Amino acid sequence: MRRVSGPVLRDIVLIGGGHSHVGVLHMFAMRPLPGVRLTLICTDTDTPYSGMLPGYIAGHYGFDEVHIDLRRLAEFAGARYYRDEVTGIDRAARQVICRQRPPVAYDALSINVGSTPQLALIAGAGEHAVPVKPIRRFNERWLALFERVRSHAGATTIAVVGAGAGGVELTLAMQYRLRNELVLRGRSPDELRFHLFSAEAEILPTHNAAVRRAFESVLAARGVTLHRGAEVSRVDAGCLQTRSGEVLEADEIVWVTQAGGAAWLVGTGLALDESGFIRVNEALQSATDPLIFAAGDCASMTGHSLEKAGVFAVRMGRPLAENLRRSVSGKALLAYRPQPRWLALISTGDRHAIASRGALYARGDWVWRWKDWIDRRFMRKFTELEPMAAMAPAADAVPLAAEEQAQAISAVAMRCGGCGAKVGATVLSRALAGIRPIERDDVLIGLHAPDDAAVVRVPPGKAMVHSVDFFRAFIDDPWLFVRIAANHALGDIFAMGAEAQSATAIATVPPGLEAKVEDSVFQMMAGAVSVLNEAGCALVGGHTGEGSELALGFAINGLVDASLAGVLTKGGMQPGDALILTKPIGTGTLFAAHARLKARGRWIDTALESMQVSNRAALPVLLAHGATACTDLTGFGLLGHLVEMTRPSGVDAELDLAALPLLDGAAECVAAGVLSSLQPANLRLRRALANQEEALAHPNYPLLFDPQTAGGLLASVPADKAEACLAALRAAGYPRATRIGRVLPQGEALEPVRLVT
Repeated sequence: MRRVSGPVLRDIVLIGGGHSHVGVLHMFAMRPLPGVRLTLICTDTDTPYSGMLPGYIAGHYGFDEVHIDLRRLAEFAGARYYRDEVTGIDRAARQVICRQRPPVAYDALSINVGSTPQLALIAGAGEHAVPVKPIRRFNERWLALFERVRSHAGATTIAVVGAGAGGVELTLAMQYRLRNELVLRGRSPDELRFHLFSAEAEILPTHNAAVRRAFESVLAARGVTLHRGAEVSRVDAGCLQTRSGEVLEADEIVWVTQAGGAAWLVGTGLALDESGFIRVNEALQSATDPLIFAAGDCASMTGHSLEKAGVFAVRMGRPLAENLRRSVSGKALLAYRPQPRWLALISTGDRHAIASRGALYARGDWVWRWKDWIDRRFMRKFTELEPMAAMAPAADAVPLAAEEQAQAISAVAMRCGGCGAKVGATVLSRALAGIRPIERDDVLIGLHAPDDAAVVRVPPGKAMVHSVDFFRAFIDDPWLFVRIAANHALGDIFAMGAEAQSATAIATVPPGLEAKVEDSVFQMMAGAVSVLNEAGCALVGGHTGEGSELALGFAINGLVDASLAGVLTKGGMQPGDALILTKPIGTGTLFAAHARLKARGRWIDTALESMQVSNRAALPVLLAHGATACTDLTGFGLLGHLVEMTRPSGVDAELDLAALPLLDGAAECVAAGVLSSLQPANLRLRRALANQEEALAHPNYPLLFDPQTAGGLLASVPADKAEACLAALRAAGYPRATRIGRVLPQGEALEPVRLVT
């Protein structure tokens, strides 16, 4: 992670991953502002570039060629990436309200969320039409439509509503791709029938007459039926109706018109236009709140009637980045002057395109090649990323109030050790005020008592199980990092069949302004209790101090029956048992690749989701199916933890390398030679392998030594119960639970593990 140099003084938060914001991220990466931290909040890690989306639909590009990886770009820019849905803004508290996580504080805020289809304005459209907007969600809708058409027997009628540039280009792209697909399947391409509905008398109303005539001829040549002056007034299952009374039966209805602002914007109190878009001035600053900016389709610029075209969103990126920088630096903002005419390169589905700029018009295959060159050049800025050396920060200074100046000076001064490094009592009390750990009858004195230590009762007939874990942050999201850290710490308790009772936390946070430290502590503890409470574990206390980077650990107390009935240890494996792993592996290589900008963001998303899956529900399933031994998979990797089980059990084991469940991208990262920094230490355990020479060439071999964070459970189960156990685990929320090997009688060889390749 590239971190902000020096203490964090100001937070710029970006809502949405549109074209303007990807430009802002890239520009801040090139010229960071000291003391300023960026945070991007977005629901989708892969955001499409609108200029290449028709080419993707037509089959000319692959998915990754037309999508920008926001998580990877944020890492490159040193920005925090929060994958969540924004539901509102608390402007009084200067906080962004999210669906899942605690509020996110800002000093300056920018919104670039595109537009949303206003399907509710047309009866039945919401239920029966496929909307193109928001564009970030269109891929899943397109793939579903593509599959429906492929599997549809006989003729298929597709209606596209909206005949602007987007609707015309989409119609031709879909037709080109689907006709080719039918030919590949041995079917007649003439089974497809396309209808394009224009509410206006003309198609492409913002373009010149020559461009309109050119596309009219293309549509006619391709057999697309054009309906002019045909405003759709109603949509039903399998048909649509226009205001003039025309009715068309259609198998698929695609909606490319009547987009408006996101519904949550209404509750922000920001001035909106009649379509629900945010009113902004020439500095792209909200007409209502000087701390809030907007760009792209979601912005309505006073004094300018801009088409909702990607070219404007792209060109807004540079002035938006500059004005965000100036806003937190206390400088006058600059005006953005949109160009009165712009170049539009509109494809015709095949590798042919038409150029439009004002009264100018041109067409040809060369226009497509020109467009392709421009689009690929644009994408390279956001896809060809390499880890950057420390950049010289911009010279801009963030203005601070007198009290903030004193805090900033203190934050960069030589820091005390010992108790002098503790987070201040006032900051800590404010941060913890909103934290509500679960209440348990056996917690007599807990988190919010003023005493020096917690007091927890051990119920009669119970014995205590203790475990502790501590590690540095591996993602720049304190809430999510702590959720995973808590899940990781609880894993030791659950692996032994214990009930989690109480937890104490120890955290380090980088020094900075009190408000920033307070927010970090709050985010961390909110993440902690969200996991601990769900596990029935009470957070009863802890210690918070300053450090150079974010880190956290937990000491967990658990309860088991004092007779040790139901306790699972590592030493109970029996010959003949099946080896079951509840979750896929690969976190070590994935996050090593992420730090080097070598991992796709969606791989990291999937890994983070897996790391948040608790092992708690797996234990009852394993016990119900006669599990004989169990451990949780963490830093020593699969082989290291398996060896820990074989030795006390007095058995050998066999692992099937091909059967190992892998996280998405883990195989690709290992194949690229990207390994965790702990891999060399774990690799020393290869001496436990009886036939490693045979297995060295297997692509999964390096993953035996890959350290896991919040990994799954490795358990031995009687072979005759293994399949039932796996079915029950999958039903309990572990879809990747897999049988990966078996337990063997102890042999004569010193090496306890044999690999099957």
